[in-house]
Amino acid sequence: MSDQKSQLIDHIVEMREDEALSLTHKMLDAGYDPLQLLAHCRDAMDQVGKRFETQEYFLPELMMAGDMLSQISDIAKPLINKGETGEQASTHGTVVIGTVNGDLHDIGKDIVTFMLEINGFKVIDLGIDVPVSDFVEAIQEHNPQVVGLSGFLTLAFDAMKQTVDAIEAADLRGQLKIMIGGGQVDESIKVHTGADAFGKNAMDAVNLCRDWVGVAA
Repeated sequence: MSDQKSQLIDHIVEMREDEALSLTHKMLDAGYDPLQLLAHCRDAMDQVGKRFETQEYFLPELMMAGDMLSQISDIAKPLINKGETGEQASTHGTVVIGTVNGDLHDIGKDIVTFMLEINGFKVIDLGIDVPVSDFVEAIQEHNPQVVGLSGFLTLAFDAMKQTVDAIEAADLRGQLKIMIGGGQVDESIKVHTGADAFGKNAMDAVNLCRDWVGVAA
């Protein structure tokens, strides 16, 4: 399967949409783990993001990759959620999540969303390039226990900080926890943004949410 993993990543990075979608169907039809496949897509998006930051790729390529990954996610998601009930999704609490303003990456966010949903959380996914005001409004509307800020590009770090600041300014910070993730997020970025924690992967995010709402692993 390692050859297929490399092929899938290469198809996405080189913008070969038809080949990427065809291989996705082939891998999933053969029983490939859909979450693992999405993780490969995240690896591919990391490479696309690096090409964007070095100006080898530009916004059209970034948007094309995002559209490709959205289609792959649509194919994989029913397999991830197979056998899960809608009622289970609201068992533990609510998480508002989105890719912050100025960033169009969503595969990492989508993986976290899927993992939270199948682990019993209700997830309000605001999408990509989310304005600060949309996060504030979603918190006011849904009263979540956790807010997740996602971003891959380095410009996302300031947008994360602006979002955290706006949540505090709206006097909403005391009722929730904020986690960040994506790209090169680490402890220093957590401190910069003012978030409560950062996650290196989807399971980190799930475990953070479980800890914060008091759910045993």
